[in-house]
Amino acid sequence: MAQKQPGGERLEMPLPLNLTPAELAETGKKRMEQFLRAQSEFLETLQQANRQWLDRIQTETAFVSEFSSKLSTARSLPEAMTACQDYTRRWFEMMAEDGEHLLADSKALMETGTRLISNGWATKPDGTSK
Repeated sequence: MAQKQPGGERLEMPLPLNLTPAELAETGKKRMEQFLRAQSEFLETLQQANRQWLDRIQTETAFVSEFSSKLSTARSLPEAMTACQDYTRRWFEMMAEDGEHLLADSKALMETGTRLISNGWATKPDGTSK
């Protein structure tokens, strides 16, 4: 049952201690289901970020391999310098992209965590928020 505080805020009372074993089991079951849904959603967010970073590693590996080939086949100092300049330019672009991906991944994880905490963990067994 909710009570009003002087500021008009509502306080939710904890579950009564006189629950029957069946009610207690049902409450525990619902809490566990909420926990498992929250955990699954958070893990899916982590897996998606992991897949993106693995793709990025493959891209960077191919990029470094291509640079090595260009550098080893350079026949003059100007060709080698051009290869190094192209590598450096693209490397800085990729680092900027990595920063954007890191920020986006961090934001997605924070949003997922915040949503799960506010909707999953802080709910009553009947699914309504506290």
